[in-house]
Amino acid sequence: MLNLERLRVLHAVATTGSVVGGARTLHVTTSAVSQQIARLEREVGQPLVERQGRGIRLTEAGELLAREADALLTHVERIEADFAGHRGQVAGRLTIAAFATAARGLMPAVLRTLRGRWPDLEASLSELEPHEAIPMLVRADLDIAVAQDWPDSPLPLPDGISRLALFDDPFDIALPADHPLAGRDQVKITELAAQDWISWSAGQICHDWLAHTLRSYGVEPRIVHTASEHPTQLALVAAGLGAAVVPRLGRDLVPTGVRFVEIHPQPVRWVFALWRDSSAARPAVRATLGVLRDAVPGRTLAARRPLPHSRL
Repeated sequence: MLNLERLRVLHAVATTGSVVGGARTLHVTTSAVSQQIARLEREVGQPLVERQGRGIRLTEAGELLAREADALLTHVERIEADFAGHRGQVAGRLTIAAFATAARGLMPAVLRTLRGRWPDLEASLSELEPHEAIPMLVRADLDIAVAQDWPDSPLPLPDGISRLALFDDPFDIALPADHPLAGRDQVKITELAAQDWISWSAGQICHDWLAHTLRSYGVEPRIVHTASEHPTQLALVAAGLGAAVVPRLGRDLVPTGVRFVEIHPQPVRWVFALWRDSSAARPAVRATLGVLRDAVPGRTLAARRPLPHSRL
């Protein structure tokens, strides 16, 4: 009879692409992974991996068994979730990931509420961007991910993942207090054509969004400073070194010398929660999604928002 834990090891190696990745996912040594794969090969009577350069790759039999393992592990998780739902107890471990500003501006209150209502629930948070969190969610290394996307660039989701819209997060422009536009209630994006910009690093979601948005209005951004943390961006703005587009979620105390002005048309990003369909019946997952949904009173959802995969 096939051993479920050994199938879990094979699945981890298949989804991460290496023994090292599988070991990291399962929090075991590479030697332990290799031993489990060897035992599984003896159980099935076929080689499941073969060497490729300095690494390994799955054989045809290994790929077949890994696909079946994925389906089996998903079914097992669904059974476990159904039984947990039957007990109705919000308890056990729950792992959550959130992108940086949500980790700062949303999750402390959520985690405090979870601990206050359900002391037997051990919720832990990791700060991860969506491109890091979603593969981990698929592999069941996470239970819930708080992610973001944009109206003109929706985030693709794998099969088996559901989403719940939480709120829209508008962006404003941060200007030095003595900037000619700092006294305005609103500024058009086209009025910022000649502006020096303080932005995130190239390749980060918010950097790419800013560049794409400005170019869509015929404005080529002149990014002179980059910083991943909003307090650093605002410190540079306060020093008169440029302007920054900053979301309202997780906005820290505004330094002296910085003024926020609303942008027209107002840019927003969409904030939502993700979870595996197979874990939806877990009381801990449902309870946490409920707390997330209610965590930011007064936030709105755009009427135009598409909501694929939402099954809560």
